[in-house]
Amino acid sequence: VNVVEALQEFWQMKQTRGADLRNGALVVYEMVPSNSPPYVCYLTLPGGSCFGSFQFCPTKAEARRSAAKIALMNSVFNEHPSRRITEEFIEKSVAEALASFNGNREEADNPNTGIGAFRFMLESNKGKSMLEFQELMTVFQLLHWNGSLKAMRERQCSRQEVLAHYSHRALDDDIRSQMGMDWVSREQSSPGALSRELAATERELEE
Repeated sequence: VNVVEALQEFWQMKQTRGADLRNGALVVYEMVPSNSPPYVCYLTLPGGSCFGSFQFCPTKAEARRSAAKIALMNSVFNEHPSRRITEEFIEKSVAEALASFNGNREEADNPNTGIGAFRFMLESNKGKSMLEFQELMTVFQLLHWNGSLKAMRERQCSRQEVLAHYSHRALDDDIRSQMGMDWVSREQSSPGALSRELAATERELEE
């Protein structure tokens, strides 16, 4: 089985069956620049989820297959009914969050608290798959890292308003372009900003 072709066919089939793929069904591959093994490949699924090669790959083709393999397994597993966000799943997840942070029930019902925002996010995505929810959470992580969420808070936007505003954003070319332009502007106003951010990120990855 050609796993690269199988992954592409899987997403084309989803699109044919009516899946809302705003950027089409194309799976995008990107190699980490290298002149010698091991080669590393990342891929982005049509919804925005990213997966990478997970084993020692002596060739670039093997790296593509490795990334496609893990992405295909996740894509297929994600179709199982148990991967859908249900009321039962929401209650269980909120209860676990309350236990982890020693919170109380009132916090879960208040959208201005962290746990309340988490519940609001889950409720807003009821019926969606865990992969779709993961993609949305990645959007918010990127917006937090980029400073967009902080800017909205400074404009006195409530947490619920922020969530409602961004909850329909996808990991698409528009958001990538927007963030890219933000960082270009940041580098122009503060030379070296990109280098500092990359260095900080590398330190975090090593920890």
